[in-house]
Amino acid sequence: MATAYCKTPVVMKSRLSSVSCLKYFSRKKSFKELNTSCKFSTKIENICSFNQPPLTETLPNLPNVIYSKHKLDNVKTNITQLPCGIRVASEVAYGEFCTVGVAINSGCRYEVAYPSGVNHFLEKLAFSTTSNFPGNNEILDEIEKYNGLCDAQCSRDVVLYAASANRKYVDNIIKVLADVVLRPRITEDEVMAASKAILFEHDTLMIRPEQDQLLENLVHMAAFQQNTLGLSKLCPIENVSQINRQVLLTYLKNHYVPERIVVGGVGVDHQQLVDSVQKYFVDEKPSWDNEKLDKISIDTSIPQYTGGIIKEECEIPGFPGPSGLAVLSHVMIGLESVPLVSTNDFVPSCVLNLMMGGGGSFSAGGPGKGMYTRLYRNVLNRYGWLYSATAYNHSYTDSGLFCIHASAEPQYVRDMVKVIVYEIANMASNIQREELARAKKQLQSLLLMNLEARPIVFEDMVRQILACGYRKRPEELLQEIVLR
Repeated sequence: MATAYCKTPVVMKSRLSSVSCLKYFSRKKSFKELNTSCKFSTKIENICSFNQPPLTETLPNLPNVIYSKHKLDNVKTNITQLPCGIRVASEVAYGEFCTVGVAINSGCRYEVAYPSGVNHFLEKLAFSTTSNFPGNNEILDEIEKYNGLCDAQCSRDVVLYAASANRKYVDNIIKVLADVVLRPRITEDEVMAASKAILFEHDTLMIRPEQDQLLENLVHMAAFQQNTLGLSKLCPIENVSQINRQVLLTYLKNHYVPERIVVGGVGVDHQQLVDSVQKYFVDEKPSWDNEKLDKISIDTSIPQYTGGIIKEECEIPGFPGPSGLAVLSHVMIGLESVPLVSTNDFVPSCVLNLMMGGGGSFSAGGPGKGMYTRLYRNVLNRYGWLYSATAYNHSYTDSGLFCIHASAEPQYVRDMVKVIVYEIANMASNIQREELARAKKQLQSLLLMNLEARPIVFEDMVRQILACGYRKRPEELLQEIVLR
């Protein structure tokens, strides 16, 4: 401690040493005395006091802030239709990576002339061997070379093949996607492997505690019985042995045609994308052109809502050990809703979905997770025996389905159905201004938060172009939410 009371002047060369010295001296001397006895390079008053204006005033001597400006040219969707009928769409995005993919106007609703389950097989066979990539896993290895990930989804009315990769390799990724879509080999071994995967999926579906996937399929089958949207998305077990290479290639030849295809990219140069699509989707021909396959017309019928009831027995095993978790019965009740291209009713149906909301009894969380929605306030908070109640809104180009899914123990099924039917019947009554405003704000925030992800922007873009021929900007949708 001898150095603390030195008589010769001490020069502190850093602010940190001044503060350290201050901790000891401040107990016995004033700031003025300290500055006199020790010649600091920084005044102690400046260290301990900040002569700044209050937070309500602007800091002095700051340069003027230049904000970025909204330019419509940077956010518009570029669309080019090639002479063959393929549409190419792109949007600007910044960063090292991009998302490119293919959307096809296909799906289980078009399987009326085929064994039900063709698209389920095609989903399992995606990114298998192709004409230019005949080796096992060669496609996946090729995509990994470009720091990429890939995915394929078959819904009821749209099939998507997409990949996210480094934007320097757009041409290479388009080549891979063109081969996956137009030139799959579909060998007998691959069909057999897909059959085993589908049979295994059926076995697990019947014993899983979460029944959302099965219920979503069943409620569509009940609502549109034996037509279009009511055709099963899951391949029935009895059809697994009927679907072979010939059936799959026949379906591909008749449905994977240029006028039903949109190739999209987010974060890519539009002209480069158009050139790559021309090279790999048009100049190179599909593999089924060399096959002798039947010509079958595409089903263009409009969905016919029939209504009905479908019940399924699932042998869900009890949870092991003293978990206290019950085996639940699930019910999904639906009504015909509005199509995606409905100019007046689509946005209100989405607001209604958010207003009903819902969720699980053990995931209330907070207001952002739906605690103030109707299914929480009127159902989950009142009936302790209900485990979940959630609203869903499925919209397609020419129809839709609004559903509520609820779960409870088997002895409460009758009461559960009664409660849910009552809520559906009273959806449009006594709507409070506050809950309507909250639902609109939630819908706006969900829209904007989802569109922060590049793959979702891609999917939204290509789906809208398939359905409407153009993409409606988020700003337009936000304005519609406010006005409806």
